[in-house]
Amino acid sequence: RPVVEEHIAVYGEFNDQRWTGLHETASIHDFSYGISDRGASIRIPIATVESGWKGWLEDRRPASNGDPYKIAGRIIKTVKSAKL
Repeated sequence: RPVVEEHIAVYGEFNDQRWTGLHETASIHDFSYGISDRGASIRIPIATVESGWKGWLEDRRPASNGDPYKIAGRIIKTVKSAKL
């Protein structure tokens, strides 16, 4: 189920000004991911792929003014609800 709005709600203020889709940022209206893609919402480092998908993901959306506990909680809730 789409949860983009739920994430945006906790990712800090003024993200509409930052997530323009320009200058290596994703659009606030879309979710995307990619390997070494600095313009994606979620960037998957090449090291994660090369190690057999063992590593980390980089969520490029949260702002520095967001509450890190709310952000981490939202990400964990979404990952736990994923149907694999």
